[in-house]
Amino acid sequence: MAWRDSTALSTDELEEGGDIALDFGRFSSASGDGVIPVVAQDVESRDVLVLAHANRTAVDYTLQNRVAAFWSLSRDQLWVKGETSGNFLDVVEVRVNCEQNSLLYLVRLRNEGVCHTLEDGVARHSCYYRRITGDRLEPAKR
Repeated sequence: MAWRDSTALSTDELEEGGDIALDFGRFSSASGDGVIPVVAQDVESRDVLVLAHANRTAVDYTLQNRVAAFWSLSRDQLWVKGETSGNFLDVVEVRVNCEQNSLLYLVRLRNEGVCHTLEDGVARHSCYYRRITGDRLEPAKR
């Protein structure tokens, strides 16, 4: 995929133009690769499933394979969601925000769960399964 340098574009070109110029310059992984935040959202329920990061490799993989891929900051490697758990996220659409510094993956779950943590032996539907109440965490209602 051809990437434009986001710093070479005017604000109007960046925010209104048709060129892909993702800004990988703000955040970086341990190896120095630039990454951007990515939210994966269930295309049907609109539940936010996970917030992760992606570098160019992960975005390219996602666009080519239509399966959500991220860059694992803890392991500093490509993370194809579901590769080890079977909880793949099939990508329906990839959206970019106005500043081209974050992405939204609209996805369909192949299985019912997404999170690597389990509830009653099954992967949770979303990684956002707790809420802050005062100074404690409590289960969030679905």
